[in-house]
Amino acid sequence: MGFFSKHKAFQGQNYSKLKKGCMSRGEKFSDPKFPPHDSSLYFSKQPPGVVTWKRPQEIVDKPQLFIEGVSAKDVTQGQLGNCWYVAACATLAGVKELWHRVIPDYKDQEYGDLHPGIFRFRFWRFGEWLEVVVDDLLPTIDGQLIFSHSREKGEFWCALLEKAYAKLHGSYEALEGGNLSDALVDLTSGVSAHLDLSIGGYTDDFEKRKQLFKMMTKEMDEHALMCCAITPHSHEEAEMRTSVGLVKGHAYGITACRKINIGDTGLFSLFKGAQKVRMLRLKNPWGEREWNGAFSDGSPEWSKVSASERQRLGLTFEDDGEFWMTFEDFLEHFTDLSICFLINTKVLSFSKTWHETTFYDAWTIGVRGHNSDRAGGCPNHKDTFLRNPQYRFDIKDENDDVIFQLMQKDARDRKQEGLQNMVIGFHIMKVEENRRYRVHRIHESVATSDYIRTRSIFLREQLKEGRYVIIPTSFKPEETGEFLLRMFTSRDPDAKELIKEQPKVPWYSCVKKPVMVTTITVKNASDLEKQTAFGGEADSYCIIKCEGESVRTPVDKKTCNPKWNTTAIFYRTKPEQPITIEVWNSNMLMDGFIGQAEVTAPINPSYVQVELPLFGRRKEKSVEKQGRLVIQVYSDDDLTSI
Repeated sequence: MGFFSKHKAFQGQNYSKLKKGCMSRGEKFSDPKFPPHDSSLYFSKQPPGVVTWKRPQEIVDKPQLFIEGVSAKDVTQGQLGNCWYVAACATLAGVKELWHRVIPDYKDQEYGDLHPGIFRFRFWRFGEWLEVVVDDLLPTIDGQLIFSHSREKGEFWCALLEKAYAKLHGSYEALEGGNLSDALVDLTSGVSAHLDLSIGGYTDDFEKRKQLFKMMTKEMDEHALMCCAITPHSHEEAEMRTSVGLVKGHAYGITACRKINIGDTGLFSLFKGAQKVRMLRLKNPWGEREWNGAFSDGSPEWSKVSASERQRLGLTFEDDGEFWMTFEDFLEHFTDLSICFLINTKVLSFSKTWHETTFYDAWTIGVRGHNSDRAGGCPNHKDTFLRNPQYRFDIKDENDDVIFQLMQKDARDRKQEGLQNMVIGFHIMKVEENRRYRVHRIHESVATSDYIRTRSIFLREQLKEGRYVIIPTSFKPEETGEFLLRMFTSRDPDAKELIKEQPKVPWYSCVKKPVMVTTITVKNASDLEKQTAFGGEADSYCIIKCEGESVRTPVDKKTCNPKWNTTAIFYRTKPEQPITIEVWNSNMLMDGFIGQAEVTAPINPSYVQVELPLFGRRKEKSVEKQGRLVIQVYSDDDLTSI
């Protein structure tokens, strides 16, 4: 689903029809789906006082949706423990282009004479944009908004957007204690990653610090959104302020990554004469309680930064929750970092266009051995793991940077029923180049994601050319639920779900049924013949041929001792016929034949490695050529053995 995919009306409420009806009747909209009752606030506790639901006109004389546009400084958290959501909003406010999607037609929604009190906002949920309609009745105590609000008393986009998000989840209380990565995804359709800074070794490893800052700067240039937090060790530590002014269990938005020019004497001897310091700008959604360490507001360190540099940074010393700190201090004090990658967002410019592949599916329990039995648990459960849904995909470049995201339906929407998200993850295997049927034996492991009780799992991996199978799973067998699998690659991976267990020939067909399955792994060759008069080494590849089907390996360039490690699988109807492996030299005009080997591959359900001599073809079929070929063979009459 791309950034400009069509939206769906949440709970079937059509904004245009509802607004038109209110205008024609000359009345304000009152939402029956999310009424101004305590049930919309909390489901397990009482409000902190006597709550009165008021429209903005009852709070200020001239309310506005926006005052001088959207800014990260607008967003301030209220009495709800949803700093994860508020921090995401503050971070997103720094990318104004994205608000057109979250707050569509914002100019038309602005307050004016005879405003019908109806607003619409959009959130990305489980692969689609949902348009949520709300009225502008907001919860107050003693005339003051009790939840998220803007610093400007007359500005109401923060409070109205939060109300729509609460409605999406069933109540305001459902927003207590969440994952800031989830909020970033809901507001952007992006893909979010979580880094545990406490175990990454960044504080002790200069090179790791350097690469992390480089990555963060690059992704911020690509419009990625970032938030961070300090994990409390106990419930009592939550919301506790540290000695340097930071709040544990609190989400902060990261709004800039910069290298700042500073002096190189006195105080800055610790930087060993460096002219630039790696710095981050952070935003506390509470709008106060800032960092009080080096480079905090008004600290003496800023005297070493020129006035022009401070102006370039837009530096102000206000108690507005926004502050700068060195990257080293950031890594010392913060434990968690969330990065939301904005992929193929058409309102923004990107250095790379990704190809997105999506699968909507489910872990299901059915009759054992049938397609409906698709809930096998993680790789720890070896007997059932391969019962899970399987998807094959191809990497068509020599190397590719691939992003994976596995998402389950958010249990937060049913929080009042006591539900929680499952522990989920996925496993990626390298498989045969022509694999078309489900995998029945665990193949070479390429990557395994973390297994976490969370809404979505992220993995970014460098993969080599070839065919792979990804298996999304719950942690335990027979856990059921829907999921969305997203893959982002440089080129179309021709991804497909593997459904059939083995080839099946219709009873009326004249084609023979396969009686044997064989895999051939072409591992390497040695001492191949030089390919030019000047002694040039080969750019060689293999073609594996069996009963009319051919599989080609990648080219291994400039070597007479190539390594391919490429596997093909064949379902054979004529097992007496040998399998041929041809070795070729890749040329610009015409490829050159180097030699070939044959193997009969009789039934042997054990992997057998053999070294074969190379021979010529046609009239030279009995002439031995220079070089040897190493292959690995497996054959079985059980077609579902591998």
